[in-house]
Amino acid sequence: MRGILGHGAYLPHRRLDRTTIATIAGTGGGKGTRTVAGFDEDTTTLGVEAARLALRSTPGVAVRSLLFSTVEPAYADKTNATAVHAALRLPADVPALDVNGAVRSASGALLLACGGGGPALVVGSGIRTGLPGSADEAAGGDGASAVIIGDEADGPLLAELLGTGSSTEEFVDRWRTPGDNRSKQWEVRFGELHYVTLGRAAWAEALKAAGVEAADVGAVAIAATHSRAVRSLTKSLGVEPTAIVDDLAGTVGMTGASHPGLLLSALLETAKPGQVLALIVLADGADVLLFRATGAIAERSVERPLRDQVGAGTPIPYGTFLRWRGMLTAEPPRRPEPARVSASAAARNEEWKFGFVASRDEAGDVQLPPRPGPGSEPLPMADAVGTVVTFTVDKLAWSPSPPIVFAVVDFDGGGRLPVELTDVEAGDVKIGDRVEMTFRRLSTADGLHNYFWKARPLRSGTAS
Repeated sequence: MRGILGHGAYLPHRRLDRTTIATIAGTGGGKGTRTVAGFDEDTTTLGVEAARLALRSTPGVAVRSLLFSTVEPAYADKTNATAVHAALRLPADVPALDVNGAVRSASGALLLACGGGGPALVVGSGIRTGLPGSADEAAGGDGASAVIIGDEADGPLLAELLGTGSSTEEFVDRWRTPGDNRSKQWEVRFGELHYVTLGRAAWAEALKAAGVEAADVGAVAIAATHSRAVRSLTKSLGVEPTAIVDDLAGTVGMTGASHPGLLLSALLETAKPGQVLALIVLADGADVLLFRATGAIAERSVERPLRDQVGAGTPIPYGTFLRWRGMLTAEPPRRPEPARVSASAAARNEEWKFGFVASRDEAGDVQLPPRPGPGSEPLPMADAVGTVVTFTVDKLAWSPSPPIVFAVVDFDGGGRLPVELTDVEAGDVKIGDRVEMTFRRLSTADGLHNYFWKARPLRSGTAS
């Protein structure tokens, strides 16, 4: 029997109040909030954060493949999943593959993982945007999700796979040419007509494959790029209206390739043993996955549940959002920009740079960065927690979002490191603050991203 072994979800710290958009843009906006990735986050770093949570939820499970899906990859002509692989310190014989290009790629990755093989880590990540004042800008959201799929021999299944259904047809709904920073959409009624027909067909196929009736389904989540089609399809599924779960549109936004996994996490967090769960994805076709929650789901505690992350976060001004998205050009820091990262140096120091692996010497002292020597042994520190012992606010150093807060952190169990803080206002930092590590992008030069780790405040509702 194949099914879900574990899952994780990550929402970035910032929230944009949609009511503030029209004041600046002159149009657009709406009600509610949307999540906003930090200036030092991209789809790769978001994916790492979600995957860390999923892996911590399944201790002892040996992942045998990594599938990474996004519509907004940090690289083209280079595999993005390899950076996720390195940050997670997966074995070298575990393939890391991109399944990118469209939101349906995310559900495709889930279907591939459900098809068999060893435990598969399926990561979806999205940073959605649009032109200022556009519907995409307001309705989009940023986030990442991770699901580990395997067999019952690999560990306790939280939910067993009952059946799947898919329906495909070539038609134009949303599109974006390479290099463009916004998507375009065809007339909404045209997309609605196709999605409802495809959704019904995939739903019927999945029910037949699972051997269940629509009335047996206790909870349904619909991830879709077409909100009008969702409303129409919902009426024809044959389930109770109360079975349709919140699609997070009002608080998070549509997070692209991350959204199927996010909603799957939402289903699993509230599922009861024996309950039939349905995930429907409408994007360039329709995919349906049906699961039945097992008894193990009642025993599994969720680290930093999605519902807690939805209620967390701090506001971001719309002007700052535009600047971080590259829609508003601000005066750059009058300091030399960072140099291109050295590929050879990064390769030599992969365990430290991507995995945040320190060392412990013969005397038992923790060395950050690692200091090789006789009796030295590697010490993974990505999950370490520490305390700020001193800090400085630097308004002169180059940063895409100044000022920079540098802190000296003493880690529990040993080790001290000067490190940049993130997800925090400079005026809120205090000596004694507790922090955790997070994988971020330090800079980009000549198209090369310089990834490393930063520290952020340890607070409820965040993911590490």
